[in-house]
Amino acid sequence: MKEKIRELSIQLFATKGFKETSIQDIVDALNVTKGTFYYYFTSKEQLLMDIHLKYIDELLSKQEAIINDKNINCKEKLYKIVYLLIHDIKKEGLSAKVFFREMRNLNEQHLALIVPKRDLFRLNIQKVLDEGITTNEIRSDLPTDIVTFSILGMTNWSYFWFDPNGRRTDQEVSDVFIKVLLEGLEK
Repeated sequence: MKEKIRELSIQLFATKGFKETSIQDIVDALNVTKGTFYYYFTSKEQLLMDIHLKYIDELLSKQEAIINDKNINCKEKLYKIVYLLIHDIKKEGLSAKVFFREMRNLNEQHLALIVPKRDLFRLNIQKVLDEGITTNEIRSDLPTDIVTFSILGMTNWSYFWFDPNGRRTDQEVSDVFIKVLLEGLEK
């Protein structure tokens, strides 16, 4: 039931917005009582926090697997991370939308749990770029922190416009992003 509440809430938050969705909306859509909701979550914000944690923890886990793969070089790691983010929009589009759009509705205590994880994801990309400079795979005259933000800017905001059922696949979009990045970064 907890997963059903989370999944339905993701749909409601993505379509109506967090503030516009009430606990009553959630329980009515599931045909359960508020008591059922409160058995699993202490508040609507705690539910939002749960959605955020699940989303970022899964992304971090997948990113770590890519980064720890000793059989691929830095360029391939960058491609896989970009593809992870674009593919995730295809797979978890509403969760991505809720993660990026509704973060502002978390209180300081909850943000203190999410922001370091979001920052870790960013810093992991920056480490891959720094490694690419060390191994002479990418050019060294660009600040890796700004390059990292450009990667995240391209990928994270694509949930606004990328249609997984549209004329371009997640792989095609990832290929374009990487081509733009690497042709500008190659030595």
